[in-house]
Parts: sequence; structure tokens; C-alpha cells
Amino acid sequence: MSQAQVAAAPKAAGKWQSEIIVFCCNFCAYAAADLAGARRMQYPANVRVVHVPCTGKIALEHILAAFEKGIDGVLIAGCLEGGCHFIEGNLRAKRRSEHLRDMLDEIGVGRERLRMVNLSAAMAPTFVQRVNEIVQTIEGLGPNPLKAHDAPETTQAQKVGVP
Repeated sequence: MSQAQVAAAPKAAGKWQSEIIVFCCNFCAYAAADLAGARRMQYPANVRVVHVPCTGKIALEHILAAFEKGIDGVLIAGCLEGGCHFIEGNLRAKRRSEHLRDMLDEIGVGRERLRMVNLSAAMAPTFVQRVNEIVQTIEGLGPNPLKAHDAPETTQAQKVGVP
């Protein structure tokens, strides 16, 4: 199913569907996601993959803005520890994500809505497994408490700028 078909797929009437963003580093996690696609491995259509040069370049403000605009969960997927192509980018992202998880708890969103994983380019099954795990977690938690209940037809992911 193409991204256009996923975006056009109607939601079940009255049933909440989580919206999750996965930030994938260029060299490892995005390659694992691409390999998962090439192998026709499936994960839920409510997950949007965002290609970033390095997880260390993701600003806390962007993740907070995503939650503020109603995204239900965020997964940050970077290179294996010690294998970052930008030397310490994934270690920086790990520190930032832990700090942000604490902040999410403090503001009442909940730390469980943000996760970081480390993958190699060959770990397509693990990528799909981690995506499915966060989807299950988020669906167990329910909608983001900051999400507007009278959301217009535009999805929260589109408001954040994710196609």
C-alpha cells in the first residue's frame, strides 16, 4: 500500500486510531525500514516514517511539537551504539530522549509514548517488531491527552508536516 493509499484510507467510524511517527537515521534504521518494505514485511498503516540524517540532529522542540499537535507516539530509531556514522549522534539522541521522557511524564503525556531503539541496516525484522511494540503500547495507553477531540479531517501527522 503506498503512502497516498494509506493517507486516503478512511478511519473506522467512531474508532480511534493511533498516529505514530518513527524518526529513522539515514544509514541504519532507514535502511532497515527500507529492507522491511523490500521484504514485504508489514506493520500498521498508522505509522509514518521520517527520514533524518542522524538521530542526534532531532531537536527536542520538534518532538514536543509533534506531541502538542496530537501525535500519539514517537519512536526514534538510530544506529547501533558505537556504530553511528556521525560518531556520537545516537548517543546524543539517547541522552535527549531520556531527558524528554522525563519531561513527558512531568507534563502528563507519559514517558511510554516515546522510545528510542538502535538498529543496524540488516535488522528489518527487529525494525518491524519495535514498531509493532510501540503501536501496541500506544493503543493500550489511548489517545494523546493533548489531542484535540474535535480534530478536523486533516490527520495530526499532516499537521506536523509528515506526508
